[in-house]
Amino acid sequence: SYIHKQPVSQKYSSLSTWGEKPEWKKILVKLSLPERLKGLQRLSQNLWWSWNYDAFELFSRIDEKRFLSFERSPIHLIESLTNDDCKRLLNDESFLQDMDNVVNHFDSYIKEREKKNNDIIAYFSMEFGIHDTLKIFSGGLGMLAGDYLKQASDSNKNIVGVGLLYRQGYFNQHIDKEGNQESMRFPQKFSHLPIQAERDEDGRWRKIVINLPSRSVYAKIWRCDIGVTKLYLLDTDIDENNEQDRLITSQLYGGDNENRLKQEILLGIGGVRLLKELHIEPKIYHSNEGHSAFSSLERLNDYINKENMSYSQAMEIVRSSTLFTTHTPVPAGHDTFNEELMRVYFAQYSKNITLDWNHFMLLGRKTNDNSDEKFSMSVLAINCSANVNGVSRIHGRVTREMFAYLYDGYFPRELNIGYVTNGVHLPTWTAKQWENIYLKYFDTKAVKDQSNEKYWQKIYDVDDKEIWDTHKQLKKELIAFVKQRLEKELRQRAEDPKLYFKTIAPLSEDKLTIGFARRFATYKRANLIFSNLERLEEIVNRGVQFIFAGKAHPNDGAGQDLIRNIIRISKMPQFIGKIIFIENYDMYVAKQLVRGVDVWLNTPTRPMEASGTSGEKAIMNGVINFSVLDGWWAEGWNKDAGWALPEKQTYNEQEPQNILDAEMIYDILEQEIIPSYYNNDENNIPKQWCKYIKNTIAEIAPHFTMKRQLDDYFNKYYNKMFERVDLITKDNYCLAQEYSSWKLRMERKWNTIELISVQVPDSDNNSFSINEHFKAKITLQIGDIDAKNIGIEIIITHKDNNEIKDYDRIEQFELVGNKNGRAEYELDFISDVVGVHDYAFRIYPKHELMPFRQDLPLIKWI
Repeated sequence: SYIHKQPVSQKYSSLSTWGEKPEWKKILVKLSLPERLKGLQRLSQNLWWSWNYDAFELFSRIDEKRFLSFERSPIHLIESLTNDDCKRLLNDESFLQDMDNVVNHFDSYIKEREKKNNDIIAYFSMEFGIHDTLKIFSGGLGMLAGDYLKQASDSNKNIVGVGLLYRQGYFNQHIDKEGNQESMRFPQKFSHLPIQAERDEDGRWRKIVINLPSRSVYAKIWRCDIGVTKLYLLDTDIDENNEQDRLITSQLYGGDNENRLKQEILLGIGGVRLLKELHIEPKIYHSNEGHSAFSSLERLNDYINKENMSYSQAMEIVRSSTLFTTHTPVPAGHDTFNEELMRVYFAQYSKNITLDWNHFMLLGRKTNDNSDEKFSMSVLAINCSANVNGVSRIHGRVTREMFAYLYDGYFPRELNIGYVTNGVHLPTWTAKQWENIYLKYFDTKAVKDQSNEKYWQKIYDVDDKEIWDTHKQLKKELIAFVKQRLEKELRQRAEDPKLYFKTIAPLSEDKLTIGFARRFATYKRANLIFSNLERLEEIVNRGVQFIFAGKAHPNDGAGQDLIRNIIRISKMPQFIGKIIFIENYDMYVAKQLVRGVDVWLNTPTRPMEASGTSGEKAIMNGVINFSVLDGWWAEGWNKDAGWALPEKQTYNEQEPQNILDAEMIYDILEQEIIPSYYNNDENNIPKQWCKYIKNTIAEIAPHFTMKRQLDDYFNKYYNKMFERVDLITKDNYCLAQEYSSWKLRMERKWNTIELISVQVPDSDNNSFSINEHFKAKITLQIGDIDAKNIGIEIIITHKDNNEIKDYDRIEQFELVGNKNGRAEYELDFISDVVGVHDYAFRIYPKHELMPFRQDLPLIKWI
């Protein structure tokens, strides 16, 4: 009778072996916080705490050492609390009062943002850098995306994020004694992450399914709360999938090229299905880099097969509602896949969207003439997006030049590819000490109006001593942090203990400290400062110390060589304690550096810095930039608030340019930076340096906040796209049908246009005087094409080394007659530039619904 009362029964294959080995079973024991402390649990589940200092410090006060050991994870911390911990907190009236204040602030923050407009923007990204506790990022792209969602919450914009949840995230970096980078991966414990399962009304986990060759793959949906912004993440590491498919979301950028393709299928196609599963209906789809470009194919599939639209009509709607942001300034950085691999995964899909295989492949490449041309995710994104942008002024130009080959007959400058320069989330990256100064001296409205320079100008009212004391305090904290990290890192490398003491002895908060921290790709030129070790030795002996940090991709041997070289040089007797490398660069390390160094150094190869944001984080803390005029610094540099190397290269070959740039860096350090830093007044305050700090904050910082970036996206793109989508979708997509039909008709009839006559001045026998009229007349046989749908223009240019690279002037012809399918166009303009010019006439289609010329890139030349 006793046996029958057992709550669990088990069967054993042999009673004689049942007790020989333990059979481990799982049991979940959850802490039930006392009601008085429940607010801590609510705070921990929303990443709002990661950019609110009072919330962060509240968790730190619970148990600072434990909090740091858990990589500053409030959820992990709360899970570790014992009954004694809870009793201690319940008896701490000061803690309880501060907790109530933080919780009330959080509740007010959420309540103020409950109401949103109905126009939803879906923001797709392969990575999001929100906090180190959620390891779904690797570098700048993720940092940008994470900051974007934080600012969307602060600004109460109706944006939802879509990404992937990686079991192992990006790698942890360890450096051995020889300076070799070792990549270590540790699985994330999802129960310690600030994520919640999305469940249906019956409590079942919401999932989506995508079809891969001969099988279905399922993905769970997780939600991460970032203030009032929601980030939804897909996870394939579930029992329904085979082992291979469970690995799709194992690692960020992990696996081979085929696994990368599967990740991008999951992000793009799966991301759209995720939104449908959650009944979220975005009006705009924003692809942050080309990884999510397959989202447009899935939307085409839905319009064609669920709304019974034609391909051309569906494409019109998709293009009008899609924005593609590219961050990559070199062709090799854009993901591509060979045709054989694409056929394996998309042969059936192409039929679903009513395209034969050749036309499907043309979505991702220029032509079928070259069978070796790979399918480009960026080309797909461009073909499916009416709006494309780079992430700085220079990068916008570089992107136009890179993709000009897609638009024969147009100069790069004419392409509809703009830019929005990246910014950074002010509350995340600004030290509390600087935040207090801003709150003390700036208007209370400044937080919501960060781009308004008039608030930032008030930094000039702050006494130099307060400025310098604030900076020195942050620098003191940095040096203490560096010493602590070095003790741990050198011990783990089994270095000689003497090396540690020799290293920390010269480190000083009084020395000019230069920081260099970023991804160790070769184009970042981390080795440039080491070009001439004799000059570098002279510089460090004048009271300069350098702190480096950064990871190289595990497959980037050249990038790892850069790290190895820095470690080698840091051990040279003349550089010990003066050249420092910090392991495992992450958000926490980044915050210490951008707040505590004196100068932020950046030395990219021109023009390969798409934007860069680490230097922008530094300026929010009064740290002065010294960089090549590339990326954001080309727009931000002020001669009284930083130093710069020229935007243009002097040499065509890179090696002599490297030598020149290194010499310029040494000269500027010796002649300008070091003297300015050490030129103290009678109160031991460097007045000139404080002026640089104030100028940096007043003249540069307001232009590079994430608030400004978000506003730019709305002003340059989103607001116009909302109007465009409303226009072409009203009356049951009537105008989308009309416009797409017109484009098809023009494509069919374009080659039926005949040139009847061209009347131009006799340039062989006559020259023109300045301000003289240039007149021309062109007659075309256009059949039943509406003459108003044809434009003609003169392109005036000049040859550079016998090559035409750009235009000087464009003037439009005017339609003056149309009878029996014969259209006449005339031109009359005044020539106002002397010299020899080349000109040609360009014929193009136009329509009142055409958003930009390359939307239908048909061209005829005369």
